[in-house]
Amino acid sequence: MMAQYLKLKAEHPDKLVFYRMGDFYELFYDDAVKASKLLDITLTTRGQSAGQPIKMAGLPYHAAEQYLARLVKLGESVAICEQFGDPAATKGPLERKVVRVVTPGTLTDAALLDDKQENRLLAIVANKGRLGLAWLSLASGDFALMDTEVERLPTELERLRPAEIVVSSDTELALLDALAIPVRQMPPWQFDRESATRALTRHFATHDLTGFGVADTMLAVGGAGALLEYVRTTQGGVLPALAGLRVEFASQYIELDPATRRNLELTETIRGEAAPTLFSLLDACETSMGSRCLRHWLHHPLRQQPAILERQAAIGALLDTGAADGLRQTLSGIADIERITARIALRSARPRDLSSLRDSLALLPQLGEQLPATPFFAGLSQALLPDDALRTLLEKAVMAEPSVVLREGGVIADGYSGELDELRGIQANCGEYLQRMELLERERTGIPTLRVEYNRVAGFFIEISNANVDKVPPEYRRRQTMKNAERYITPELKVFEEKALSAQDRALALEKQLFDALLDTLQMQLAPLRLAAQAIATVDVLACLAQHAQQRGYVAPEFVDDVRLEIDAGRHPVVEAQIDDFIPNGVSFGPTRKLLLITGPNMGGKSTYMRQVALIVLLAHIGSYVPATQAVIGKVDRIFTRIGASDDLAGGRSTFMVEMTETANILNNASEHSLVLMDEVGRGTSTFDGLALAWSIARQLIDKNRAYTLFATHYFELTRLAQDYPVVANVHLDAVEHKDRIVFLHAVQEGPASQSYGVAVAQLAGVPREVIRQAKRKLAELEQASPGQAHQGDLFSAPIEPIQEPEAHPLVEKMTDVDPDDLSPRAALALIFELKAMLDQKQ
Repeated sequence: MMAQYLKLKAEHPDKLVFYRMGDFYELFYDDAVKASKLLDITLTTRGQSAGQPIKMAGLPYHAAEQYLARLVKLGESVAICEQFGDPAATKGPLERKVVRVVTPGTLTDAALLDDKQENRLLAIVANKGRLGLAWLSLASGDFALMDTEVERLPTELERLRPAEIVVSSDTELALLDALAIPVRQMPPWQFDRESATRALTRHFATHDLTGFGVADTMLAVGGAGALLEYVRTTQGGVLPALAGLRVEFASQYIELDPATRRNLELTETIRGEAAPTLFSLLDACETSMGSRCLRHWLHHPLRQQPAILERQAAIGALLDTGAADGLRQTLSGIADIERITARIALRSARPRDLSSLRDSLALLPQLGEQLPATPFFAGLSQALLPDDALRTLLEKAVMAEPSVVLREGGVIADGYSGELDELRGIQANCGEYLQRMELLERERTGIPTLRVEYNRVAGFFIEISNANVDKVPPEYRRRQTMKNAERYITPELKVFEEKALSAQDRALALEKQLFDALLDTLQMQLAPLRLAAQAIATVDVLACLAQHAQQRGYVAPEFVDDVRLEIDAGRHPVVEAQIDDFIPNGVSFGPTRKLLLITGPNMGGKSTYMRQVALIVLLAHIGSYVPATQAVIGKVDRIFTRIGASDDLAGGRSTFMVEMTETANILNNASEHSLVLMDEVGRGTSTFDGLALAWSIARQLIDKNRAYTLFATHYFELTRLAQDYPVVANVHLDAVEHKDRIVFLHAVQEGPASQSYGVAVAQLAGVPREVIRQAKRKLAELEQASPGQAHQGDLFSAPIEPIQEPEAHPLVEKMTDVDPDDLSPRAALALIFELKAMLDQKQ
């Protein structure tokens, strides 16, 4: 048996092997040691190998899921090794083989998955500064790919949040080494583009991949082929029936870099918690499918206005008709059809998956009837009508409340299979059958003392006393002779005996056959089931957003093509839900107003104000209504944020270095259609350095990027930029001091703030009174002495000139027109003398 184990372990050296032995999964050697620590299970020994005890740890097979869940969360992969055959009929060890490999990125079991989040497996292909990304969710069947630049990898990882990454063993990407995500290496040949193309066309039964919008030159095709191979290996050779292949482009969505996703706290707080976030606020979806769809929308705000307006109009129709409440009530009874369909495709569905699917399908006609009569909802309604034969089949085949697992029986409904009904009848009515047969045989033979009985030794038999032996029919066959009687068996009773003695085992085996046949039939219905799941998720999200719009007073934003961003009485959706009397504030951008310099005290609401503008823009671009009294939004391509202070110790970057890296990303990539949030830039270094940097960064955003910019600062010197640049405006959030107290007004007003109230905020935070008193005295001294003026002079005393490109050096201009390939040795030497003379003259 150990030789058998070692052979299987050699095939999966980097995985924990769950080796089935009876009712337990056993782990041996180093696997046992590792599992005992990770799972807190007992480590023991059994037998010897090379004179040393074999370390062993085990767990009950029926409780394996909870242990698998813990291991997967820790990033471990597990090879599930099952035993096959009948122990009573097998000589030597039973046959065993690995039936599947459980890895973080290939989960489909409901118990191992987060209901509200996609579980993605990502493949990365890198070549000459380009990246091919292919990702797959086995739990939903979603399969997509895109090509991009290497520099965008952090952004894409934050967007996709893969549970596991697959790369070629010769790929060198330093970023992957620092990730907490499991990274699996595969041989480079499995990423070959031509082989991958053949594998994909074979899987989708197409001539080529053109129909999916896939270009022959896409790097990601190689990654998609590697994913198929990885899935085939982990799922025991079974490939899922995927919904198709999508090609994504960066231009489809408003780009959000990793810092922006974190700072806006879309689905996770800055501290890594699930709430309070925009997602936790909005997620009132009735189905898990809807929750996952909402999460996807929040991380993928659309750029294309037609798709946005389509969603917005759908929410408006739900509000006008009042249909949202009825839809949500119907949706509450619908199971996770998307993931059930995925498990059916992988043949890992359980009995209650099918009963849940049956009950959900029964609600779809009602759901379709409740949808408003608009073209958009008409399309969804069509998807909500899969073949009635499917629901009818499930109603006939599956019990109303089937067993949790197939091995316990009680899954296939009565009346679906005559043979199964007979076997169940034998089990349930064996005594009644024997009594009925006894009465019939007494009547037929005329022997009133005839008995039909059963015992474990003789089995089933007909017992006749010696006095009536002469009346025994010729078809009776003697089975056993007793002192005063003879025992007989008939062909009919023999058949019944065989059925009765094996009825339970045969019934369980037959139920499994019928269940497998049912899964085979359902394989033909996967496509319409997926379409229905997508339609349900969309309806759920729209009904949820309609409910929020109605309850929270959200309005439909207006989209325009010109350079405008105007929000009247905007509110931060998350903060508003957590406090009373939230103070709304607006914002106004246009061609002549592109940068707002925001001043005011700490805790005055600057960060909240900035974030609310970004969240309103993001909500508008997922098609949602927004928390404002009016919103007019022009074209937006990206949202950038530079908010908060954090370091990257693992990456060797200080807080200030992180700040400058994020700032550099903004300055290098923001366009006139980007929304930029800059909060307290330059505060991580000396006052003069920080002020100089903040001033030059603001000028760059004004002169070069020309983005919609909210620029919060405590450097009051920056407010002078408004005097030199018409596109700059000063706004502030005010506060008032009364005796020793400070009251924040949280209202945005035009013009710069009068002071920072930093000492007052420190007092509010609980800084000792002695420190506050000393700070106030020192502040008065500094204000009187004005040391900044004395030592350095006013940074803004000279008029501000627009940023000019530096003049090219004459040597550079000279070399621009030189083609080295056309120079003879003599000409090259003459050129060197000429350049030297020019340099001397310039000096």
